Amino acid sequence: MSQLLESRSAFESRFVGFLYRQFLMHRKPYPPGTTLSGQTAIVTGSNSGLGFESARQLLQLGLSQLIVAVRSQAKGDAAADKLRKEFPSATISVWLLDMASYDSVTSFPKKCETLSRIDLVILNAGVQADQFKLLESTQHETDFQVNYLSTSLLAILLLPVLRAKKAPSSVLPPRLSIVSSDTAYWAPLKTTGRILAQFDQPELFDPMRAYQCSKLAQLFFIEKLTEHISAEDVIVNASNPGLCKGTDFSEDITSPLISQAFFWVFQNVCGRTVEVGASAMVDAVLVKGTESHGSYVSDWTIQPYPPIMYTKEGREVGERIWEETMEELNFAGASKIVQGMKQ
Repeated sequence: MSQLLESRSAFESRFVGFLYRQFLMHRKPYPPGTTLSGQTAIVTGSNSGLGFESARQLLQLGLSQLIVAVRSQAKGDAAADKLRKEFPSATISVWLLDMASYDSVTSFPKKCETLSRIDLVILNAGVQADQFKLLESTQHETDFQVNYLSTSLLAILLLPVLRAKKAPSSVLPPRLSIVSSDTAYWAPLKTTGRILAQFDQPELFDPMRAYQCSKLAQLFFIEKLTEHISAEDVIVNASNPGLCKGTDFSEDITSPLISQAFFWVFQNVCGRTVEVGASAMVDAVLVKGTESHGSYVSDWTIQPYPPIMYTKEGREVGERIWEETMEELNFAGASKIVQGMKQ
């Protein structure tokens, strides 16, 4: 449906559009009678912040089984203990998942095959690194690896598992939402040459640019991915919690104190609470149905893509991002899996 909202894209990409969303769009209640009793959900990066709160809100709706997917066993256990005290009747498990490691990402879906059913997946794990750093194991920049490459790979690897784990009693197919950001509207992505290679170039690195571009690449990826997947098998969308205060997100912040102070003030003046932001993520994966397949769900509604995605140049960029992504991820059989979802 985002494909049909080009007329609104210019407004949403302006600062006034951001302010409108932050201050004038409000949390929507879940439909009466909504219950997750008997259902299973996976939330990555759920030991704190938006991930923890979105998991908590799913449990408030009666979720029976929750997989807390995190990279730190100790932090995962601490988060799970808090949730178990509040929701003693739910089964809450901590599974390790390091999005900076391809080995960890490829192992995780295999463990998911042991579950009897999977209904909801929120791929929330993300990072905003303050300095350029190539990960030794992948030779890719941290933001690019975690926010884009590993997230894309995990989404692809989970697709056949989700299709196989649909409960016979479910009205809707399993739903998978990748947590994005409206900073994608302002991403200064270079559109010449190889697209993904620019993420690993230290001379182009800027913390905000790296984050914005990784989120824009996510949207290009989701749009192309869902061209190959039926919404009757798995519903895939992008979700945006908006700017929130009180999140534990940035990694190893070393920027000048004046910059940190400015952002702190901006975040606390314009930011939503974590509870409100997480509700937008839960809305995308729980309330939105087949109409959201391949779309950008923000502020409890389906929103337009960034303007570039509606242009001829953007469509060409999207094709190249898809081809380069498959080239990178084919060590794990990404193309074969996507083709298999068509059958």
